[in-house]
Amino acid sequence: MITLLQSANGQQSMLPTILMMVVLFVIVYFFMIRPQQKKQKEIQKFRNSLTVGQEVVTIGGLHGTIKSIANNTIVLKVATGVDLTFEKSAIVPVGTPAGQQA
Repeated sequence: MITLLQSANGQQSMLPTILMMVVLFVIVYFFMIRPQQKKQKEIQKFRNSLTVGQEVVTIGGLHGTIKSIANNTIVLKVATGVDLTFEKSAIVPVGTPAGQQA
């Protein structure tokens, strides 16, 4: 491929290098960046749709039922008489591994 893109006077062109960098960026975008952005949007949509009485899991693995929701905090009922306050960002959809939250 490089020999096909060489200029007529024997000097190598910068075109193959630039082309390879562009292709590499496109591959990284479609296999790493785009899926991560999509997952972050899904998790944010989940967090915005939380309702009182819904069972959720925190990033630490604590299961509970939402007792109340304020601006950025959620109060979870984890046992009888035990209420804990968490940030909304600490709540993940069920089935999402803790290391992959946004």
